[in-house]
Amino acid sequence: MDDNPVGAGERFFRELADNAPVMIWRSGPDKLCDWFNRPWLEFVGRTMEQELGNGWAEGVHPDDFERCLGIYVTSFDARRPFSMTYRLRRADGVYREILDNGAPFYRSDEFAGYFGSCIDVTDRQLFEAQLRQAHKMEALGKLTGGVAHDFNNLLQVIGGNLELLTADVAGNERAATRLEIALQAVWRGSKLASQLLAYARLQPLSPKVVNLGRLIRGTDEMVRRALGSAIEIETVIASGLWNTHVDPVQVETSLLNLAVNARDAMNGRGRLTIEAGNADLDESYAARHPDATPGQYVMLAVSDTGSGIAPDIVEKVFDPFFTTKEEGQGTGLGLSLVHGFVKQSGGHVEICSNGGEGTTVRLYLPRSAGSEDQPAELESGQVIGGSETVLLVEDDEDVRATTAEMLSGLGYTVLLAKDADAALVTLDSAIDIDLLFTDIVMPGALSTQELARRAQRTLPGIAVLFTSGYAGSTVLHGRFDYGVHLIAKPYTREQLDRKLRHALGKLD
Repeated sequence: MDDNPVGAGERFFRELADNAPVMIWRSGPDKLCDWFNRPWLEFVGRTMEQELGNGWAEGVHPDDFERCLGIYVTSFDARRPFSMTYRLRRADGVYREILDNGAPFYRSDEFAGYFGSCIDVTDRQLFEAQLRQAHKMEALGKLTGGVAHDFNNLLQVIGGNLELLTADVAGNERAATRLEIALQAVWRGSKLASQLLAYARLQPLSPKVVNLGRLIRGTDEMVRRALGSAIEIETVIASGLWNTHVDPVQVETSLLNLAVNARDAMNGRGRLTIEAGNADLDESYAARHPDATPGQYVMLAVSDTGSGIAPDIVEKVFDPFFTTKEEGQGTGLGLSLVHGFVKQSGGHVEICSNGGEGTTVRLYLPRSAGSEDQPAELESGQVIGGSETVLLVEDDEDVRATTAEMLSGLGYTVLLAKDADAALVTLDSAIDIDLLFTDIVMPGALSTQELARRAQRTLPGIAVLFTSGYAGSTVLHGRFDYGVHLIAKPYTREQLDRKLRHALGKLD
């Protein structure tokens, strides 16, 4: 039996504290620390002797020390509890964000010093930052999706009617020129809406199994034209490159956006390096980059010899409308489009830059074990038209009327329905229908996916073509798998023709 109850109590306390799931410290009435528990010493990788007194302060980040010391001294003198955060150097040299809660303690009503408990909140703060970003993305997505849907429907009506007017002004060069200028404005507006959807990760994607090496080589001429002859371009493609499952059009757009940004950073003169290689992101990488998921990826990197990006704005470059260019020199949507597309594709974006030392942007796209898909031949060409019967389902009256006239002008027999329920009545009427052309976002209880499934049960072999100004999460969370055909609003008469012929299996 221990004859010294005070000593027994002290030993019990220290044993309890050394096995606690938090770091604990104690100071005397002179403000100097006189004890630390084992978790603290293991965290900082130092001995008790090194930490005693003010030795612990050597591990606090220099930028945080004066603030923390002020909180500690002020609270100590007032004998009140305190709570503060600061960066503390871990045994491996990495600074971690620490939440330190301290409170005074007394012996026989006499002030005896302070006890404090510390926990590592770095991961929690990262999680909270990610949660705030997710909430921001959700709010932006709802706003952008609603605006894009209505905006692209308006553009479809305007663009479709302008195209229909083209035949009426044949021979009038002045009128034809004005129509062309107006049509170009429609497509610029469509591009803006598409970029906003890309940032919000809501654009419909058409992923395919792609070999990035071949895709990069295929865009070489386009990139060179965009950059000009004063920029040297080097392309490095690793051997044994894996395939990736992405939307090839969006990869090309992202590559061009990154190249153009690099050109501007180099003031039109320098060296651009485009690389593609295999990458295995492990757990340690994911720990340093919380938005990355461990796994196998195909990396696409674009590096420049430009002015670089200052550390204080690196985290802002993917925000929509953020730009360091002069007013009128850029929309600030290029990098946000890239970031949104990569994240929507299940990938990860990393940007490395130091002021004056150039910039490297790496896109990590998910690896695919599948064989490379052969691209469909959908480039522009002569309008072919057809004689098939098309069931057009569209709730917007103006869009429905405009599209019906475009289809009739292409030679198709057109049946109209304002919603999915009306479309079902037509499908059950025994009329021979070759293609169902339906907007994805439709009022009513019946979804367009279910409409398509019922149509294919009723009329085996019927083709289906979807359209939308904004698909949202209604079809495969914005991703369209194999065999699903989509044309985004606004579309031209020629684009509609090519998509229809492809959906009907009349184009290879």
